[in-house]
Amino acid sequence: MEAVRAANRRSRPRRGAGLSARYSALALLRYGLSGRDWPRTWPEQPLGGRYDVVIIGGGVHGLAAAYYLAVNHGITDVAVLDKGYIGGGGSGRSTAILRSNYLTPEGVRFYNRSMQLYRTLAADLDYNVMFSRRGHLTLAHNDSSLRTMRWRAEVNQLEGVNSEVIGPDEIKKLVPFLDTSAHPRYPILGALYHPPGGIIRHDAVVWGYARAAAARGVHIHQDTEVTGIDVAAHPGGGRVRGVRTTRGDIATPVVLNATAGWSTLVAAMAGVRLPIQTFPLQAAVTEPVRPFLHAVVVSGSLHVYVSQTDRGELVFGASVDPFAAYSTRGTLEFAEGLATHVIELMPGLSKMRLLRQWSGLCDMTPDFSPVMGGTEVEGFYVDVGWGTYGFKAGPVSGEAMAQCIATGRTPEIIEAFGLSRFGAGVLVGEKGAASVGH
Repeated sequence: MEAVRAANRRSRPRRGAGLSARYSALALLRYGLSGRDWPRTWPEQPLGGRYDVVIIGGGVHGLAAAYYLAVNHGITDVAVLDKGYIGGGGSGRSTAILRSNYLTPEGVRFYNRSMQLYRTLAADLDYNVMFSRRGHLTLAHNDSSLRTMRWRAEVNQLEGVNSEVIGPDEIKKLVPFLDTSAHPRYPILGALYHPPGGIIRHDAVVWGYARAAAARGVHIHQDTEVTGIDVAAHPGGGRVRGVRTTRGDIATPVVLNATAGWSTLVAAMAGVRLPIQTFPLQAAVTEPVRPFLHAVVVSGSLHVYVSQTDRGELVFGASVDPFAAYSTRGTLEFAEGLATHVIELMPGLSKMRLLRQWSGLCDMTPDFSPVMGGTEVEGFYVDVGWGTYGFKAGPVSGEAMAQCIATGRTPEIIEAFGLSRFGAGVLVGEKGAASVGH
């Protein structure tokens, strides 16, 4: 791979090269006047018989890894495979809230790097990803929650992340519609305030990464389901030789499993067991109204979070369903419980209409942290087990996994998330930093 990487690096285009001209105002005018169809954002390519790297999963994690392999390491002979369409899995079902106010030092450093990449992502990809910094409020309704918020604030500040605990009066100034009185069943005693937090457009992030990766030679194959992974016997374990798909076989020495919901099934194809269970996670959206909610509001005690999009819809989420399943259907119980708790927080929303609800699949690990890096099978890498945190980590995961694949060494920023930690009993407990209780 070193020779391939060196050859690619010599001819590697600079970041954003060619994209600005292709999508400039002048190009828009030219296509409008000529009546020609706009070229595809990423072209359809014939499925190659061999690639240096095959990435399974066409969401933000898989596409980010492909992009950073090309940009940072000059590895462009890469195929991204998705059994459906790009961004149609967990990425497309995300509520796309960004934050880095986690509980453990490892988690704070990791997600803070992702926030840094998100802040410059529009310029890096030459694509408007609609990042909106709003501030993030995690409400505390009892003394134990308030102690946890202070704990998180101290860890955040030690790692250079802007977080602090504020009282009801300051909360009311930030979100006037919140009921901060002593009357609710669960009064608001304080909150962890995280000013850098915000929201982003999940589709734009996925499309931006896909377009930028394809412009550098990465092949993106939709409707291409992986049905098997060929592993050759090797001293000390196996070695990846290729993958089998519904469109044909591909020879490759490197496979990255960047799937959500199906991660254990894909890993099992390579003979790798993962300590993961899959649970549905539901969300809902209301009719659009005039913008009034200028922060992301989370209540772990009430199992709900809410933000408002640039178009005015309120987006709600809650905790994962209490049973393992692969269902992506919404339930009436979820809608009723969600509405009840939202109205407890903001009674003025009682007349708003709920437009639709949906569900995604979350892969939960025992310590609520991801599984990243190599495995006992040589050439088989994993970027899985994201639970409810996946979209927040897209850029840093792609950057780190690209470095891991290109160098063969685990970057320091993801060392704590290796698969071997479960056997060693060295877990990274992030359950206390979940947006809602699980």
